[in-house]
Amino acid sequence: MKQKKDNKHRILVLGASGFLGQSIYKELCAYFSTFGTYRTDNYAFSKNQHYFQYNIEEDDIFEILDIVKPTIIISALRGNFSAQVLTHHHIADYIIINRCKLFFLSSANVFDGYSKYPSYEFDKTLSHSMYGHFKIKIENMLLRLPKKQVAILRLPMVFGPQSPRIQEIKVFVKAKEPIEVFPNLIMNVTTDSKLTQQIHYLINRNKSGIFHLGSDDLVHHNDFFKEITNTLELKKPVFKQVFTTNEDRYLAVLPKENKLPKHLQVKSQDILTELEV
Repeated sequence: MKQKKDNKHRILVLGASGFLGQSIYKELCAYFSTFGTYRTDNYAFSKNQHYFQYNIEEDDIFEILDIVKPTIIISALRGNFSAQVLTHHHIADYIIINRCKLFFLSSANVFDGYSKYPSYEFDKTLSHSMYGHFKIKIENMLLRLPKKQVAILRLPMVFGPQSPRIQEIKVFVKAKEPIEVFPNLIMNVTTDSKLTQQIHYLINRNKSGIFHLGSDDLVHHNDFFKEITNTLELKKPVFKQVFTTNEDRYLAVLPKENKLPKHLQVKSQDILTELEV
């Protein structure tokens, strides 16, 4: 029986050709009128009339917004930081004028300036990295918009059978090159499949605000990467231990205020289960 689409929403996924963007598009397109953007020439995307070619450094996002007229924008963009900031300025202008909501994929790195504790939704952001600074800049811009029209989704490391991180691990092992691991880094994790389910739920329930979408348990970076190679049954992986500090440091985003239902919560073991050969 064919799934009947919900005509209430028109969804635009920015960066729908990337790992996360593509997963989000695939999850939502059976249920909503869903559109996406892709950057480089790709026959598969160009043949899909719901995909628009968009170069963040050259093209004007307003043109696509005018064509799609989205009620929900999901930003999974990557690329030049300055160009991304400008694009989100334009999206913010669009949101103010139109009845539209933005889901922005942010990062645990907005807290990488803190290291002694995990971080919760309403903790003050602080970053020592360019990437974290850039995410904070966009977050602060969006937090000035009407609250009901913005959802900030902070993500930890995202894995999945097709994820760039897993593919990279396989390449390194095959080439007998060392995989860098950080013994003192305590983090949480998630998968693209769980993330897309969570976003689907947030759309259906008309949620807004700040959400931390990581596993509710914590793992050491080096232990987790070793468990990944064991799960994938990779032969003789080589690990290079990198010590950035003598003490344990946290880079983990845990939910406190905005917890999702039990079936949408994730454990680190769930990631490994998805990877089982």
